[in-house]
Amino acid sequence: MNPIRAIELAGHGVRLEPLEARHERDLDAAAADGALWEIWFTSVPAPGETNRYIETALAGLREGRMLPFAVRNLASGAIVGSTRFHDVAAEIDRVEIGYTWYAKSVQRSHVNTSCKLLLMTHAFEDLGCRVVGFRTDKFNVASQRAIEALGARKDGLIRHFSTRRDGSARDVVMYSIIASEWPEVKHHLTRRLARYGSPA
Repeated sequence: MNPIRAIELAGHGVRLEPLEARHERDLDAAAADGALWEIWFTSVPAPGETNRYIETALAGLREGRMLPFAVRNLASGAIVGSTRFHDVAAEIDRVEIGYTWYAKSVQRSHVNTSCKLLLMTHAFEDLGCRVVGFRTDKFNVASQRAIEALGARKDGLIRHFSTRRDGSARDVVMYSIIASEWPEVKHHLTRRLARYGSPA
């Protein structure tokens, strides 16, 4: 697996910009679109917490564990959310995609599919990953459906895996896509974006 480094990814109507401190105000505005922090089982930063959210992500980047992005919708020019590679395991050619959230106004649009296509293309075709994983809270049924709609396969439920923002123990549902499945998944996502009519 090739080394993880900060990189900009663009296409299909979005641009994934390496997350920086300058994105703080824009991420505040994106999270306020739908008061996303009120969803208790997600990692969306509440008002006043975005600076710490960014600092934690950048610490993960420095340590080689994460590659965080701010998501820009090219049609409006606005930052509409965030996503990242995390739990990088170079020794087994594996990354996970997560910490993903979007402003309510772009949910159920092309944005998530575009981001996932860019991220997985980079993971499989540039970094040389053999597997891309996803995880989500057992209560986040919408996220589970979205991951399954990408073509990922459910690996199972891990109980008492981590801690939520409120301090409660978190059970997570794990999914993955392996390299041999990527061509079919890529074809599926490309056709899905064509139905949205999103730009190339």
